[in-house]
Amino acid sequence: MKRLSTGLADLDLILGGGLQVGSVVVLAGPPGAGKTILAQQICFTNATAEHKAIYYTTLSEPHSKMVEHLRGFTFFDPAALGPKIEYVHLGDLLRDSSAKDLNLLIDEVVRRAFDDEPVLVVIDSSKMLRDFVSGPTLRRAFYDLSSRVAHTGAVLLLLGEYTAEEMQSGVEFSLADGIIQLSHLAREPIDRRGLRVVKMRAATHLSGTHTVYITTDGVQVYPRVESFLPEETTPLNERIPSGLRGLDALMGGGIPRGDATLVLGPSGAGKTIGCLNFIAEGLTRGERCLYISFQDTANQLVEVASAFGTDFAAARDRDQLMISHVPMGSLDLDVLASVMRHRLADRTTSRVVIDSLAEMAYAARESERFPAYLRSLVAVVRAAGASLWVTSETTTFGPMKDPVVGLMFLFHNVVHIRYIEHCAEIGRTINVLKMRGSRHDQGIYECDITGGISVGGRLQRTTGMLGWSALRDCPFTGHEATEAVGSDADHG
Repeated sequence: MKRLSTGLADLDLILGGGLQVGSVVVLAGPPGAGKTILAQQICFTNATAEHKAIYYTTLSEPHSKMVEHLRGFTFFDPAALGPKIEYVHLGDLLRDSSAKDLNLLIDEVVRRAFDDEPVLVVIDSSKMLRDFVSGPTLRRAFYDLSSRVAHTGAVLLLLGEYTAEEMQSGVEFSLADGIIQLSHLAREPIDRRGLRVVKMRAATHLSGTHTVYITTDGVQVYPRVESFLPEETTPLNERIPSGLRGLDALMGGGIPRGDATLVLGPSGAGKTIGCLNFIAEGLTRGERCLYISFQDTANQLVEVASAFGTDFAAARDRDQLMISHVPMGSLDLDVLASVMRHRLADRTTSRVVIDSLAEMAYAARESERFPAYLRSLVAVVRAAGASLWVTSETTTFGPMKDPVVGLMFLFHNVVHIRYIEHCAEIGRTINVLKMRGSRHDQGIYECDITGGISVGGRLQRTTGMLGWSALRDCPFTGHEATEAVGSDADHG
């Protein structure tokens, strides 16, 4: 079935392939949701000299004002006005007393649809037609319009500021082949726009509310990652080195490829250093890597990695490493998922770091949604054949709390870095809390971060692992440790 692209690959994906040729689609939403911008964007994407786009306005803003508003968008091409895109004002037809049945309007739209063979016909706003005729007359008018335009092969796009109640009973919606609902939710620190496909005949669309941003490039749509059906993945009987000296020995020979690993720890314990070690190991082995950070900028990470002997800048230049820094103020779950999905699309990226989960949970502010989101995000990474390394901050003082309480089952492996009280000094420990389907060491080990994460000797008399806010050496026994696990050669 032939479809018309919106010009936005992710929106076409949400719609099940684009807009069906010859269909009637209602684009509904409150003022400021982006209806006119999106409709104009689709017009400029598809209009040609042979098959133009005709944009009808009813009693909305003057064309000169509308064009002036469009000049700030990159998709706007003034040379296309006239030869490719034509604006037609229907106000005079609506004001004519003989147009009470909308026949003049319908005849005008249908005539142009047959004579000019446009690729797209837009009526902005179709809701305003309700002010001129009664309900039964409006039904007949919309039925006549939609059925006649459908024979031309053009997509008929109806725009309107419809409420949720009007969408339940309006004649436009019962006749429409597709219904796209835009929303605008005021919330701090930034407002949130959304897009939901309520109805799309002859297409398998993605459900849920998808994130929308309006930039100088126009409307940008980011699919809700939970809408994707997870691909079946076959467990790989292969281990990859973590890059953290001594950790592979505790994990039974390394991390199973394709696993999602969670690293818990308080601020300053070394979680980010562990991320750098994990990525550096991949770069050394010629793998492509993706690093997503919410605190440290790309330049900061390059500088820290350089101090540990890894040239992240060179890896970025040869496109072996992508560092995506997302400031907290602009962190959006769906935007983040889209960045990852597009980077992983060609299946050449094998290591992904997210530092850290605490910022993601804070940005979500949707506690009911977050478990499903996180599950879907892990599935996207696994489906691409990549291994995921995620950090999450726990409290430094007091009982351990973290954003993944009750969600650790989503991760295959969990590694815990903690502080330990030893006489008048603070040290660090590391242990593997769990590994799904794999044997692992159950002990608590010394941990050093001086030259990167390094596992030391096993602690024999440490207490408070499960019940205290901080680990302590057993009183009067001293600090005892066995020899370090393995050699440097074993842990490389």
